[in-house]
Amino acid sequence: MTTFDDREKGFERKFALDQDQEFKAGARRNRLLGEWAAELMGLNDAADYAKAVVKSDFEQPGDEDVLRKVFGDLNSAGVDITEGAVRRKMDELLSVAREQVKAGK
Repeated sequence: MTTFDDREKGFERKFALDQDQEFKAGARRNRLLGEWAAELMGLNDAADYAKAVVKSDFEQPGDEDVLRKVFGDLNSAGVDITEGAVRRKMDELLSVAREQVKAGK
């Protein structure tokens, strides 16, 4: 095996690890977002709502399904919030989730 082959395999392993961490960070972000939204709506069982938010991410590729669920639920509960505010919270929580995943939490 050549040095080039070793480097190629190393890059492939790093790419796979990065993808795995990003998937975990996305799922963690969705859980954190669900807990945040549950608190705003005054729900007693934030854990169940957070699970529902995580599951909603599997409906379609991307974040729009999560945004649609959380924003719709917040509006239905009478929470005065904009779609932009929910998007900003999603971005903020993704940064938090990435740090938590990197730290092994």
